[in-house]
Amino acid sequence: MQSVPSQLSNRTTSTRSSYVSLLIAKLAGKLLLWVFLLLMVVFTVFPVIMAVLGSFKTNAEVTTGATFWPSVWQFNNYVKAWKGANFAHFTMNSLFVSIVTTVGSLLVASLAAYAVDRREFAGKKVYVALLASTMFISIGAVVLRPQFELMVHLNLHKSLWGVVIILISGHAATFFTLIGFFKGIPRDLDEAAMIDGCNVYSIYWRIILPLLAPGLGVAGLFVFRNAWNEYILPLVFTMTKPALQTLTVGLASLRYGTSAAAETHIMLAGACMSILPILVVYILANKSFISVTAGSVKG
Repeated sequence: MQSVPSQLSNRTTSTRSSYVSLLIAKLAGKLLLWVFLLLMVVFTVFPVIMAVLGSFKTNAEVTTGATFWPSVWQFNNYVKAWKGANFAHFTMNSLFVSIVTTVGSLLVASLAAYAVDRREFAGKKVYVALLASTMFISIGAVVLRPQFELMVHLNLHKSLWGVVIILISGHAATFFTLIGFFKGIPRDLDEAAMIDGCNVYSIYWRIILPLLAPGLGVAGLFVFRNAWNEYILPLVFTMTKPALQTLTVGLASLRYGTSAAAETHIMLAGACMSILPILVVYILANKSFISVTAGSVKG
């Protein structure tokens, strides 16, 4: 039989080996996690870097792809893109569509989420199910024709308001995002406000909306981005009125120059400038964007 000191020594050695194995497993897990995250960053950021660098190259350098860095930095590409795409005018059209769509979608979706979460009414489950189904059947070209025909009957087929109304009507994703945040607002606040004499609308405006600010920031960021990047709807609705084109439609015209030759470098310059408003909106909604995890967990 082994002596007591030998048994203690064996146990200590075994404990150390288990601790070392556990430490190695943790370090390997962290290493794999960091490798995965770095790969995701590379795959996400690399195309953006290539687009930015391509916007400073000549068209020949972009087409051949022979160089990573521009041999001579072509800052004049941005001047040509600004003038060629009528950038200032089309940017104002895009801002109009994006801002009005964002405000309208947040208003409609927050009211709908407030009614569904706080009120009881007949057919509530059916309404939520129908709203959820619109997230799967709105598949671009399939619904584009009926949407356009509806706007023709409303005499809005030659106006950006037709685009705005259609984009606001697709607020299902915003609705379900805000529902998650509504779950985190105590119902006791509603009851206390009613005791103080507030009605349903006062509670929504004075109590719910201020507390819903993080959710509105998160949802507004996605709505603004989608409206800003929308291409098909503005293209269809502005075919007969080029002055109403948004920036995404205007940038497509930079693809070919006056000699019908592809000018990818000019289009890349315009695309880089079009990213700036999205970055500004993200910076403004950054704090709200971070809280999206809390809203999703509570939902």
